[in-house]
Order: sequence, then structure tokens, then C-alpha cells
Amino acid sequence: MNKLLLMKNTELFQGEKYLNKNKNYFEGWYFKNTNFQRGISFIPGINVDDKGAKAFIQIITNNMSYFVNYNIKDFQFNYNPFCIKIGNNSFSKEDININIEDESQNLKIHGHIKYSDSKNINTNIFMPNIMGPFSYIPFMECNHGIISMQNTINGCININDETIYFNNDKGYIEKDWGCSFPKSYIWCQGNDFQKTNASFMLSVADIPFKLFTFKGLICVLLIDNKEFKFTTYNNAKLIECDIKEDWFNITLKKGLYSLNIKSEYSRGLKLAAPVKGKMTKDIFESISSSITLTLKKEKKIIFCDTSNMCGLEIVER
Repeated sequence: MNKLLLMKNTELFQGEKYLNKNKNYFEGWYFKNTNFQRGISFIPGINVDDKGAKAFIQIITNNMSYFVNYNIKDFQFNYNPFCIKIGNNSFSKEDININIEDESQNLKIHGHIKYSDSKNINTNIFMPNIMGPFSYIPFMECNHGIISMQNTINGCININDETIYFNNDKGYIEKDWGCSFPKSYIWCQGNDFQKTNASFMLSVADIPFKLFTFKGLICVLLIDNKEFKFTTYNNAKLIECDIKEDWFNITLKKGLYSLNIKSEYSRGLKLAAPVKGKMTKDIFESISSSITLTLKKEKKIIFCDTSNMCGLEIVER
């Protein structure tokens, strides 16, 4: 598969060459689905370490999380059109089909969600994806891709005899791949803003880069169809970063624009993250946290709104 094509289309499976090499590697997709009260996210993926390759699906709701193991033989992928399958489950940019039964966790999940009207970030040769020029660096421990900043979702998911309905609600799709998650980072994402058709994601992470570490910043705010990016490679600055146990206050600045992010962190639920290809790191994510964004041009407020169904992870060393 052409490397530039993979860079530009990050939803595609990046790790085919690692499947039979027992080399430290992971790749995971993140499908977040929310209405204004409930949410459920699915994280299908693979990990490869010195003991071989495995597949998995992680699930997180407002109040529960699960990790379901699969044999790597249950993992299938298709490039055109993009689709991955793990067991009886399929994931694409158009829909997901879920059919999971795990007696050991007393877990039954079935359902179908259809995606439409996907909104994506702007790209070019300098920025083939959200990683910008860092996309061309082959030794990054963790790569990030935004597949859909916002899409319209319809359908329902039945989990342990309780049904979550989606009727023209909003979804978000991203992914990560490499060998390890950053040792410390903040990640948050929100679609369900109260007054505005907006979508938002933020990642602030300590990035290892050969002999040193730097603070990497990726942030996108999409208001209707207007995009505001605050990133390391477009010279955005992290002006303020105040983190407490259950909230944070972050301010970013780029040129005439500043963006303040205030968060109230709901109780996080345990997920597994990769360290050298092994899914051995416990992280905690909430999908029902609150963020308030204030975007200013010089001193004039041009956007201020709150989303209450946000994905949020705060991982400290």
C-alpha cells in the first residue's frame, strides 16, 4: 500500500507489515456515539508484542467499560472501501454493526449505527493528516488520525437489555497507531454543544523525540464549516495549563486567536492502553464530562458554548 495514500487516509489499516513480525505495535480505532444524555464508544484494535498478535474491542458507556479479547484470526481489513471486522462486528465510515456476547463479563451488545454527513479536517501536502509534517517522521511512538470530526448517527445499540437510541445525533471517529501511548497527556472531544453546531478535539501530550521530549499540541474546533486549528506545527502556543483532579483550565493562542477550554471531569472508567505493543497500561476515560469553550479574536468573543457529553482522559506520569 502506497505510504502517502496511508498518510492521507488514516482510517486505513496502517500495520499490515507488523502482523507476522512479533514487533511492538498497536493500532486502534475510536468510534464515539452520543446523544444529549447517553453515549457509547467502541475501540476495535490489534496489538503485537513478542508473544504474537491479538485483536480486541473495548467498549465504554456513561457508567461501564469492557475489554473483549479476540484471536488475531478474527481480525479482517479491507482498504477500498475501508472496513475492519473483528469477529461478528464490522466498522466503517458508513456504519458499524455490533454483535458481542461475553459470558465472563455478563456482557451482551447488539445493534447497528449508520453514519452520514461526515465532516473532516482540511489537509494538504504539508498536512496530510492532523499530525501535519510529523506524519512524515517514521519513528514517532504514537500517531494520531482524525477520521471524522462530526457525523450524523442513526440507529440503536442494545447493551444488556438496555437500548441507547440515536436519532440524527452526532458521532466522532479517530484512531491511534504506533508502539506506545504517551506517558502523560490530556485528551478531550465534544460534539453536543448546547447552542452551536460545533465539534472539538484537543490533545496535549509529552512526545518523546529521539533524545528529548517536547509538549505536543493538537487542537481543532469546527464551527459549522469553519475550522480553527491550534497545533505545534502551526506555531500555536500553550499559554495556560492548570490541571486538578476533577477539572482543568487550558488556554491556547495562535496569532490573533485565543481558545480557552474549561472542563469538569466526570468519573473515568478503566480502559487499556499500549506500552511497547502490550495493552498493559490502565487509563481512565469519561464520555460524559463537560467542557466550555471560549474562542476570542483579540479581545472579542466569537464563540462560547458548552458540551456535556465529552470524552475526556487525563493521564499523568
